[in-house]
Amino acid sequence: MARLTFRGGVHPYDGKDLSKDKPMKTIIPKGDMVYPLSQHIGAPAVPMVKKGDRVLVGQKIADAGGFVSAPIYATVSGTVKAIGPRRVVTGDMVNSIIVDNDGLFEEVEYTSHNPEKLEKKEIIELIKEAGVVGMGGAGFPTHVKLSPKEPEKITYVIANCAECEPYLTSDYRRMIEEPQKLVDGLKIILRLFDNAQGVLAIEDNKPDCIELLSGLVANEERITVKALKTKYPQGAERQLIYAVTGREINSSMLPADAGCVVDNVDTIVAVYHAVAEGKPLMNRIVTVTGDAVNEPRNFYVKIGMNYNDLIEEAGGFKTEPQKVISGGPMMGFALFDLNVPTTKTASALLCLTKDEVSETEEGPCINCGRCVEVCPGRVVPSRLADMARRHDEEAFVANDGMECCECGCCSYICPAKRQLTQSIKSMRKTVLNNRKNKK
Repeated sequence: MARLTFRGGVHPYDGKDLSKDKPMKTIIPKGDMVYPLSQHIGAPAVPMVKKGDRVLVGQKIADAGGFVSAPIYATVSGTVKAIGPRRVVTGDMVNSIIVDNDGLFEEVEYTSHNPEKLEKKEIIELIKEAGVVGMGGAGFPTHVKLSPKEPEKITYVIANCAECEPYLTSDYRRMIEEPQKLVDGLKIILRLFDNAQGVLAIEDNKPDCIELLSGLVANEERITVKALKTKYPQGAERQLIYAVTGREINSSMLPADAGCVVDNVDTIVAVYHAVAEGKPLMNRIVTVTGDAVNEPRNFYVKIGMNYNDLIEEAGGFKTEPQKVISGGPMMGFALFDLNVPTTKTASALLCLTKDEVSETEEGPCINCGRCVEVCPGRVVPSRLADMARRHDEEAFVANDGMECCECGCCSYICPAKRQLTQSIKSMRKTVLNNRKNKK
């Protein structure tokens, strides 16, 4: 099977052996649950409960605040303790619903469906009502993604099974332990696009997943498995689309403009739960790993749990970590406080004994060109970083600074240890904010 790929990229230490071979473990939450109202791109959800209300597992506690938004559901039974600001992984204070978990886990009843008997509008509505969002990191409401203006022009629905971010193995465990749900979820999405083929795109460092899923779809006319070359950031949307289809998109385009829809493994399984079982998005798999953790593994987590509880389930710290990251080492957020909740987009908790970045000092650029060589966006990171540090917005935009996907390859490869991605990322935020203010 040919290995599909893109130009550029790097091969960092992947750290996946720490957790990939241990089965998922379900965690039963004990303390308060915190549900931030902004767990997705778009308008925050609007509370449907008030302090003192009793809620059940699976009860909607916040409704979508607009078309680009998503509802939120209780994952435990208990009493609404408060509605107010709570800190999240990015460090921001976000308005949240806090539920006092009573430990009874009394649950609402769900209505299952036969996807083959549902109309397209009914499928979209079930996904919307279930609060499904992109669980690979972005958190874009899935019902919006699955409602392009011209659905007949969608020719590929790509299941992003690459999981190229180092240390993360949650998608791997999902594919190994629940492969049929992934296939069935993809089949549901394909019902929305009459002219599309489904592709399970998997990096070739997961040969067992490739073999397992290939067997499951052997008789499926509309689904194939494609092996990708193991390389970071193979799972980035633009790079994945190019590797699978040969089509290119830029920062001003959506995947739908190239006739593609891309969804993460966990998102597709959430679609299956929403449509076939009538269950809202309440759980996700989180990888707790790193050399500072006693028992790295993947946990099946109820959204709203505190990160401290995840560390406790992983056996605690064997040594005090110098750095804790929500997500992977390339694109995750460094944490200064573990007293934050898991959300729909919480993929991993990485705990490292050494903070190698803070221990190194930046040197001057030596014009070696390595950042250009590895950049999947085909820009010149060293120059863009210089423009960003000079706050030269006009030059930054003129030199395609907005084409950066913030993957971190340039910072990783730079022999001078320049924090190129961080500088570019800050300028990109400035440009986007200025554009928004001009509207």
